[in-house]
Amino acid sequence: MTSSKRSSLAAAIKQSKPFKSPQQELYVSIAKTASELSLSIERFMRTYGITQIAYNVLRILQGSAPEGLGRNEISERMITAAPDMTRLLDRMERDGLVVRTRGQEDKRQVATTITQAGKDLLARVEAPLLKLHADQFAKLSAAEVRAATQWLGVLRDANSGKE
Repeated sequence: MTSSKRSSLAAAIKQSKPFKSPQQELYVSIAKTASELSLSIERFMRTYGITQIAYNVLRILQGSAPEGLGRNEISERMITAAPDMTRLLDRMERDGLVVRTRGQEDKRQVATTITQAGKDLLARVEAPLLKLHADQFAKLSAAEVRAATQWLGVLRDANSGKE
């Protein structure tokens, strides 16, 4: 924070010195908030026996049904990067949530599809997850939620593809 007043963010991260710029404070605030929200979702998903990343894969595959997707296509659509998509898909296949099928013409092509068990899990998670999201953002009005979503979209668009 650039003023002398200590922000709630500075208190949360136990920072005694002011931020060097408002942009630095905003970045740290977004990162800290994303971490807190993600931790909450990860705890929630654990009660269903999956990770947030596995849930994301199931949603992606449900949207691509019935054709399924290759490993790289799934990776490209992920909200957060999965460090080892092959191992994740191995675990999900072992758990009966997905199935992988080799291509008939090109055996190197492997399509991953969601199973009925994966669809059932998504159906069980949906309503409680929507409630959790409502609780996470309960202090914001509908207009504030829409505005925040729009601002974050502008930031993403301005920074996508930058290395």
